[in-house]
Amino acid sequence: MEEPEMQLKGKKVTDKFTESVYVLANEPSVALYRLQEHVRRSLPELAQHKADMQRWEEQSQGAIYTVEYACSAVKNLVDSSVYFRSVEGLLRQAISIRDHMNATAQGH
Repeated sequence: MEEPEMQLKGKKVTDKFTESVYVLANEPSVALYRLQEHVRRSLPELAQHKADMQRWEEQSQGAIYTVEYACSAVKNLVDSSVYFRSVEGLLRQAISIRDHMNATAQGH
């Protein structure tokens, strides 16, 4: 090989090597810049989603409390059926006594 040809090939190799080193040296900063841009663009939307989720969670908790309270009220109504039957029996006795008293009062 001739000297100028060898110098040209050596220059190409060193230029490529220099370019590769430059790209590698700057790549982390480019990656961090891209990451920063992505975060800057995405963060407001993510913050809005978080706020929406928190609001939905609060609404869900309120609905769950309401349903649990309603279930408890229904259970208490079912449990109180014994007392309603007792009151019904007492009312029937009172009506019977009243009718008996009316019949006795009319018989005099």
